[in-house]
Amino acid sequence: MELAGSSALVTGGAGGFGEATVRRLVDAGAKVVIAELSDEKGEALAAQLGDSVRYVKTDVTDEDSVAAAIAAARELGPLRTTVIVHGGPAAGKRIINREGKPYPLATFKRTVDIFLSGTFNVLSQAAGAMSSNEPLDSGQRGVIITTASIAGYEGQVGQSDYSAAKGGVIGLNLVAARDLAPIGVRTMCIAPGTFFTPAYGMEEAEAQAKWGPGVPNPKRMGHADEYARLALHIAENDYLNGEVIRIDGAQRFNI
Repeated sequence: MELAGSSALVTGGAGGFGEATVRRLVDAGAKVVIAELSDEKGEALAAQLGDSVRYVKTDVTDEDSVAAAIAAARELGPLRTTVIVHGGPAAGKRIINREGKPYPLATFKRTVDIFLSGTFNVLSQAAGAMSSNEPLDSGQRGVIITTASIAGYEGQVGQSDYSAAKGGVIGLNLVAARDLAPIGVRTMCIAPGTFFTPAYGMEEAEAQAKWGPGVPNPKRMGHADEYARLALHIAENDYLNGEVIRIDGAQRFNI
C-alpha cells in the first residue's frame, strides 16, 4: 500500500515503539497523528517533526477521545494506517502473595482495559473510518497493526494480567482480519520480545547488560526502530493479513 498522500494514527505515538514508528511513517510520506497521553512527550515530538505530524492527547480507553484522534487524522488525508502500540501499567505481582492474598481484581481489570479493550476501541473505530475510504487499485482501504507481546504466549511469573491482555490481542487478530476483509481492511499483530525503550528507566548499556544475554541471537535487546521497520513493511505489503509476527531474536520466556 502506498503511504504517500495518506494519513496514519499511532497510539502511544511518543513512546519508544510509537516514536520510532511515527518517524518511519513520516519518512514514507504519510501525515501522522501522534495519539498520546503525555502532553510533554507528544508536543516535543510534534515540534521536532513539524507539519508532517499532529499531536492529539488520546486516552485509548475512552471512545470520544479515540474518535477525536481519528477525526484529526482524517483532516490530514484518508486514514489508511493505524498502529496501536500504547503502553500502560501492569500488576507485576503473583496472583497470590506470600500472605495468601490475591492482588486486587481492579488491577487486573485496569490492565485488560488498557491493553485489550483499548486496542479494540482503536481498532474498531479506525476500521469504521477506513471503510469510507476510496479503495486503492489493489482493493485495499487500510491496515491496522496491533501490538501484543511474547508474554501473550509464555507469560512469566507476575505477568498474569499483562499476559492475559496480550493473549487477548493475539486472539483478536485473526477474527478482526476476517471481519474486516469485505471492506478491504487488513489487520496484523506484532508480538515483541525484550526491547529497550525509555520505559526501563535506565541507560541502555545497563539494560542491555542485564537483559540482552537472555536473547539467543542476536544476543541483545531489540531496538525500537526494528519494531518500526516491521510495522512499515506490514503497512506496505498487502499480502500480510491475519497473522501475528514475533520479533524476539528466538527468545522464549522461561519461568
